[in-house]
Amino acid sequence: MPPPAALGGRLGTDRFAFFSFVPGTLQRLIMLLIPAIDLKDGHCVRLKQGDMDQSTVFSEDPAAMARKWVEAGARRLHLVDLNGAFAGKPQNHAAIKAILREVGDDIPVQLGGGIRDLDTIERYIDDGLRYVIIGTAAVKNPGFLKDACVAFGGHIIVGLDAKDGKVATDGWSKLTGHEVVDLGKKFEDYGVESIIYTDIGRDGMLSGINIDATVRLAQALTIPVIASGGLSNMADIEQLCAVEGEGVEGVICGRAIYSGDLDFGKAQARADELANAA
Repeated sequence: MPPPAALGGRLGTDRFAFFSFVPGTLQRLIMLLIPAIDLKDGHCVRLKQGDMDQSTVFSEDPAAMARKWVEAGARRLHLVDLNGAFAGKPQNHAAIKAILREVGDDIPVQLGGGIRDLDTIERYIDDGLRYVIIGTAAVKNPGFLKDACVAFGGHIIVGLDAKDGKVATDGWSKLTGHEVVDLGKKFEDYGVESIIYTDIGRDGMLSGINIDATVRLAQALTIPVIASGGLSNMADIEQLCAVEGEGVEGVICGRAIYSGDLDFGKAQARADELANAA
């Protein structure tokens, strides 16, 4: 587990942070399993490897889906405005606001996709969003990311999507020459809360989390890393819990919890059990 100083400001700023306490000591941070709600045309969908033409609709009522995951034990939600990610500006604002009205007072909600300016961040935070995820804009316009960290400290997460260690942008359509670890260190210096690392070669494929690459990034940083891409079964959860001490804070749960390959409630309970046994 990262030292307390590496936990950002979460002890003081995030009223939803989940720690296990023994009097006088700070115990393990419980692994967060974070259900993903990907929004396309107002619906909850899943894509295969980021391809907008390969989408499966799982619900036409994203707010009801959000409530379902909260009732199953979710302690944070991960939203993606897919249309926004491709358009470069918010496209699913009505669905996002509905989700925040439904569960925003119960658990923190984070959102990525189409966030390119400070006004958008301010509007989302005013709506009740806890964390804003900046992806492509962080890589293409690092000055914007730095400004966002100054203006909205404690609310900014960076999403780094990569394949074979190289960062991708623009909805995964462009592969850059940037190394994940190098950018992670740079953004850590800017003051981001955490980094979501997505292996785009595995996302939506139920092929297993890229544990090695996720751990390499986490070991290079002092801020937490959230794994994403490829989660498939309980074995992945157990492997992630085993490396939590390296700085892996949580995992985004996508297709596996929608297809039934992974029972979300049982998976979070298993993660809690492993944390308590450590």
